[in-house]
Amino acid sequence: MSIAVVFDSAGTLLHTYRVAKDVRSGELLPGIETVSLTFSSTERVLVVIHVHSRDVIATPGDMLLSSYLVEHQVGFGVSCTRKVLTADDIAHALYHSEYATIGDLQDCIRHVWKVCKREAMVAMNSGVIVNMSLPGIEFAVTTGGRPFEAAREVISDLHRMGIPTYIASGDRVAKLEKIADFLGIPRDRVFGVATPTVKAQIVADLQGEYDRVVFVGDGINDLCALKKADVAILTEEQSGEKHRDLYQAADHVVQNVREVVAIVKKFRD
Repeated sequence: MSIAVVFDSAGTLLHTYRVAKDVRSGELLPGIETVSLTFSSTERVLVVIHVHSRDVIATPGDMLLSSYLVEHQVGFGVSCTRKVLTADDIAHALYHSEYATIGDLQDCIRHVWKVCKREAMVAMNSGVIVNMSLPGIEFAVTTGGRPFEAAREVISDLHRMGIPTYIASGDRVAKLEKIADFLGIPRDRVFGVATPTVKAQIVADLQGEYDRVVFVGDGINDLCALKKADVAILTEEQSGEKHRDLYQAADHVVQNVREVVAIVKKFRD
């Protein structure tokens, strides 16, 4: 029997720290679950912007973030949303926003770096939450993640068993490739900026190649993929409350990503 395992990244392979800033009130929200924050309103869209932290920090803080994105022709990807929207609608709200400044994103980056700087490996990712009813940027967002202690060992064990591994995540591709290189996952098996429906489609596509596809995730944006997978594994290794629908969709609930190997081995044998 041929088996493939698809992992989410943040909270599944990576212990992730997140911070958001409400750009209108100026309130910093350390440790916030950005997907839950996005899903709390049908008008919100979590957008990954393709910028490097060093470039953002080097820019004057009073510059509008939208002006920076336009001037540097910065692209974006939709990480998650509850509402069906066109890319043009999101782009208009993002690139014409008058609310967020570069300084708002700088505050997020500095806060995450202060928390994560002692880690041996840190993969940082920045973005915004666009509110379509404003319309414009409502929150600046930065995340920093390090691989869970057993993540590299898990990927290695699965590969030794002849089981290919994939990453499907809402994070930007450059960050995911850095993680994949560290873990030993080939870059051509990395799917970035994947919305919940895209994750499910990735699982469906792989079901055309393999007898059984396992999906491992931890958040509400993984729900569609968990439901689509032949074997759905929910991991609780990243602390935080999980939506009850995730437990209903899961075939297995694990406390440590290391447990995935034993579950997969049972199906292979």
